[in-house]
Amino acid sequence: MKVQQPLVLPKDEYNEKLVRNVHPAEWKNPDPAPKYNLVVIGAGTAGLVTAAGAAGLGAKVALVERHLMGGDCLNVGCVPSKGIIRTARAAYDVKTAGEFGVSSGGAAVVDFGKAMERMRRIRAGISFHDSVERFSKELGVDVFIGHGKFTGPDSIAVDGKLLRFAKAAICTGARAAAPPIPGIEETGYLTNENVFWLTELPKRLAVIGGGPIGCELAQAFARMGSQVTILQRGGHVLPREDADAAEFVHKALIRDGVALRLDAKILSARAKGNEKILTVEENGKSVELAADQILVGVGRTPNVEGLGLESSGIDYDKRQGVKVDEKLRTSNPRVYAAGDISFPFKFTHTADALARIVIANALFKARQKTSALVIPWCTYTDPEVAHVGMYEKEARDKGIDVLTLTVPLSNVDRALLDGETDGFARVHLKKGSDTILGATIVARHAGEMINELSLAMTAGLGLSAIGKTIHPYPTQAEAVKKLADAYNRTRLTPFVKKLFAKWLKWQRL
Repeated sequence: MKVQQPLVLPKDEYNEKLVRNVHPAEWKNPDPAPKYNLVVIGAGTAGLVTAAGAAGLGAKVALVERHLMGGDCLNVGCVPSKGIIRTARAAYDVKTAGEFGVSSGGAAVVDFGKAMERMRRIRAGISFHDSVERFSKELGVDVFIGHGKFTGPDSIAVDGKLLRFAKAAICTGARAAAPPIPGIEETGYLTNENVFWLTELPKRLAVIGGGPIGCELAQAFARMGSQVTILQRGGHVLPREDADAAEFVHKALIRDGVALRLDAKILSARAKGNEKILTVEENGKSVELAADQILVGVGRTPNVEGLGLESSGIDYDKRQGVKVDEKLRTSNPRVYAAGDISFPFKFTHTADALARIVIANALFKARQKTSALVIPWCTYTDPEVAHVGMYEKEARDKGIDVLTLTVPLSNVDRALLDGETDGFARVHLKKGSDTILGATIVARHAGEMINELSLAMTAGLGLSAIGKTIHPYPTQAEAVKKLADAYNRTRLTPFVKKLFAKWLKWQRL
């Protein structure tokens, strides 16, 4: 299958640098080795970490990529989205500077073109880390640019060349899911895969989906000046998160001017001149919403097509992806899979962790299991919502007695001084112990704060260990220590308190 040169817009010096790094037009695929220890299909996070790690340990590795090295994270995900979220946050800080005694005129003027150019410049600079040149010349990986397809249980064909392997890893990732809305394809819409091509800020933006991607980008575009509407089929945004956490994001979106249309069913889409019209059913009535652009964020679809999985005896599902066991083995014992193609938690950091399991299990016959992983995640709204482990309902459904403790940020001095009191730190403990079952943090930098709890859970440390750890004052992370203090107070039962009182009274005699 012939692979076309990928389209990345706009065609400026930064995107040209990006493409030169991650899909160079002049690249000539090497002659294959007689046999590889490991052939990796897909050069997103999971594929890159697998290939680099295996090569670093001495394995002979081939890496196959048909599109852009770096995958979603570098090109259309984490990197570009956080670039524009940073611009949006700066605009919000200017707008609210008066609260801190700083005169700003009350309005922030965002040069959208420059903001997007900044993002492209930084992304291009980062891209060398994921480049063909670095992997081939510095890491010693045989890089093949082209469409890889299994031709048998131990072979893959790419660009007319046959790669034989002892083990292989499928890391082809996932793509934005297409919404089943009549007329949406003809009308045209944006996803995370092309929204970062924009050079002009859309005056009106309709966002379909109130999940993490929808909420993050809706808030960012609203702060930069778009009139944004979120259309969410359910009754609230971030439906998979802690309800109290989702409520903070709900209020923040409204504060920033985002219109929320909940329990909304989109019936159809059509173009009308330069406008895009969505027909929406709300409260039993049909209404129309006009927008200049439509952004869709309704989930991910695994990239399983065209891989020849059947010829290699690999079971898969078009919606769930490649089927793997806890050791990430497919139904073909020679082949493993990692990342969005095979795992429900579709995060860059999860793909990294899964790649390390593949290296250990595929090359060194280890028995590492995905069930042992402690996986945190974060939604990068403002405030951010970070979570790790189980939710309270999840634990109770498993028959576990739970003690839930919450510290509002309004009780944390640094949050008060920063003017960032919207949020909380919450932990779920196994009742009668300090064992951490899960935790949620809502704060402007919740993603930075959740790591302490993730480390404790990974290392098998209880909340008491955090309580014994000295935290610098003042920091917002003190909220986590306050959770430990709250737990210690639960141990001071009336009986224990009575014993302490008698002991201390005796010392006064």
